[in-house]
Parts: sequence; C-alpha cells; structure tokens
Amino acid sequence: MAFSKPALTVDGQIDLLVQRGVAIADRPRARHYLTHINYYRLRAYWLPFETAPDNGDAHAFVAGTDFETVLAIYVFDRELRLLLLDAIERIEISLRTTLAQTLALRYGPFAQDEAARFKDRGDWQRSQEELRKEYQRSRETFAKHYRERYPELASPPIWVACELMTLGHLSRWLKNLAKPEDRQHIADQYGLDERVLISFAHHLTVVRNHCAHHGRVWNRRFALRFTLPTKKPRHIASDFNPGEPQLIYNTLTMLAYLLDLLSPAHHWRREIHQLLAAHPEIDPAAMGFPDHWRETRLWREVE
Repeated sequence: MAFSKPALTVDGQIDLLVQRGVAIADRPRARHYLTHINYYRLRAYWLPFETAPDNGDAHAFVAGTDFETVLAIYVFDRELRLLLLDAIERIEISLRTTLAQTLALRYGPFAQDEAARFKDRGDWQRSQEELRKEYQRSRETFAKHYRERYPELASPPIWVACELMTLGHLSRWLKNLAKPEDRQHIADQYGLDERVLISFAHHLTVVRNHCAHHGRVWNRRFALRFTLPTKKPRHIASDFNPGEPQLIYNTLTMLAYLLDLLSPAHHWRREIHQLLAAHPEIDPAAMGFPDHWRETRLWREVE
C-alpha cells in the first residue's frame, strides 16, 4: 500500500479536526498549540474521543469533543510525569545508597568486581563493561578525582560506582545478586519482599524512560507490570488494584508507600490529590484508580 497522505499546514490540521467533529472555539489558541505541539503527539490524547461513525471515517470524534479538553488532558499528563520523576529520583538515590552500603560492608569496596557475587556471569560481564566505560568517560568531579588519584583502578569502589549507574543498570545489578539474603537485606530497608522490590525497580526503569522522553503515562498500559505486595507489608496489600495491573495507579501507590519511608514529611501524595482535583476532565478509572481509592491507607488525605 503506497503512502499518500499529504503534509498539512497548522490551519489545515485545525480544519481537519473541525471537519471530524472537534469543537474549536478559539482558533488562534489552537493554532498556537499545534505550532508547538506535534499534531500526531496530541493525537494520543484525543484518541479516546475518536469513534467510528456511520460515514466510515475512522478518525471522527464523538459529539461534544472539545480541543480544550484534549489540551487539558495533555497538561495533566505533563504535570503527572513531573511528579513521577520527582518520586523516582528519591527512590533511585536511596536504592543506589542501599546497594552500595550492603555490598561494601559485606564484601568490601570492590564487591561489584567479584563474579561470584552475581547469578548470571554474562549479565555481570555486560554490567561491568558498561560501568567501566561510564567511569572512564564521566566528567563528574568524583570520577575525575578517582581516575587521577588511583589510575590503576579499572573501576572505582562500589560507593562511587553506584553513582554512575542509570536506574536501568541499577535494576540489573540488584536483580543479578546471587544470594537471596543479599537481595532481601536490601528489600528489608523498604519493608518489602525482595521479589517485589526487584520487580518494581525494573518496572520503574520503563516508567522513568517514558517520563524522561515525554511519553504519555496518563492512561498507558505498561507491558512490564510489577509484583504487587501481598504479605510484606500485609497492611498495604489491599491498597493496590490487582484488577488493573498495567495502569499507573499501582505505580503511584507503591511510590506513595516508599516516599512515606524515605521522606515522612513529603507533600507528594497531597500534590497527586491536588492535580486530580485541578483536572475534573480526568477519569481516575482510566489510570486504574479503584472507586474507593481516597479511603485507602496510602491515599487517605492527612491534614
């Protein structure tokens, strides 16, 4: 099938949206946003409003679809991504610290260089190569210091090495630890079973990548779900929604739990409440929020 779609000007895009049933009361405003936000990018946000009408146009819209509503959902998603990045940053830094302390105190400063500490030797070798390359090219002051002070080292001590790991690398190092008691010792710092923590760290790499690259997270179904807590800690198990394991609600709930441990005075939960309150056009159910979510232990608002 030959591609035959012509390029459209911004005004042509607006005309097409109106033709398909989108209400646009302020054409200059729509022109401004479509000039700076790709039409195809916004399409991900108006896709739920598309329908298949009698005339067969697969991209027609349900009656009452308004450009301002689509734009509001786009803004909501952007603000949600920023809140996700805020929480993920704190958790990533904590995981780096816990991994470094655990390995250094149990096996010494260069524990990451000992293949016996890890399950999969091939994955360990790949992780080692990535770490050493990052160490040699890093412009961070601490990396430069170690390269100059200890030129004989191919890689730095684990407490330095952890600061050079991306979240994806960190997740792989955690997962590859050979001894279950090492993994569980790290998970114990968060009151979780090690299988839950490892799977959540892996899941976070996907969520963070979507956020960092400005991808939609609002109603996305994430292919990589994580293992939900059931027994450890038991008191939060009912706060999750196992019926919608691919939507962002469970991610947000686990983040709220972890932030309570890492930063008891945080305002992140309140900011999630405020964001939803500021956007009544958002249906929380599209994000996996159950009907009773406001009454759950982790989402109950505390003044």
